[in-house]
Amino acid sequence: MGPATSTILIVGASRGLGHAMAAELLTRGWNVIGTVRAGAHTKLHDLAEAYEGRVEIETLEINDQGEIAALRNRLSGRVLDMLFVNAGTATRDEHVHIGDVTTEEFMRVMITNALSPMRVIEALQDLVPAQGLIGAMSSGQGSIANNETGMREVYRGSKAALNMFMRSFAARQAPPPRAMVLMAPGWIRTDLGGPDAPFSIEESVPSLVNVLVSKLGTPGLQYLDRFGRTVPW
Repeated sequence: MGPATSTILIVGASRGLGHAMAAELLTRGWNVIGTVRAGAHTKLHDLAEAYEGRVEIETLEINDQGEIAALRNRLSGRVLDMLFVNAGTATRDEHVHIGDVTTEEFMRVMITNALSPMRVIEALQDLVPAQGLIGAMSSGQGSIANNETGMREVYRGSKAALNMFMRSFAARQAPPPRAMVLMAPGWIRTDLGGPDAPFSIEESVPSLVNVLVSKLGTPGLQYLDRFGRTVPW
């Protein structure tokens, strides 16, 4: 599979890591389909202008099942060499304990970080061929084994839930399963990661993309950091 004919769908590509992944893959010759929320001009629109004919923009509110179904219908017949779901959110108070979070806030984070990404993957999986890859943006904070400090409890729980749902999804794939990656990118300076994160998008995303591209055609689910190292479940 040559990069000149490869296409990735990035769900959540308007800014941050999703936009940076789109930009990096475009420099490598990939074509990009990226989703944004309806309404605003985004950085992905700027990429579409810079790479005329190689960027398609689709609108999607990931928490709306009807919009997921409509996206699936619009993409019917397409082949996605890679499907990557980048959607994610955090609690408004990252220090809130699980016993103190409101039900509304808990549901908002869990739906956005765990349920909705899996709904997208379930809906679009048949567009990804056997040699393709399905991925989702997880977090090192979703690792149960590595949780020795607590903190960010609801966010951690949502990413651990995403990991478990992907394990279940992978377990019911007919052998040999497609390549699947849960990516733990590290603490990066984005709107979600905040200004105190030690790593910039520019120094992190090329490594992240390297890992994803290298796993194309490698059967089975892996939970990896941006250097390709296995993260403990």
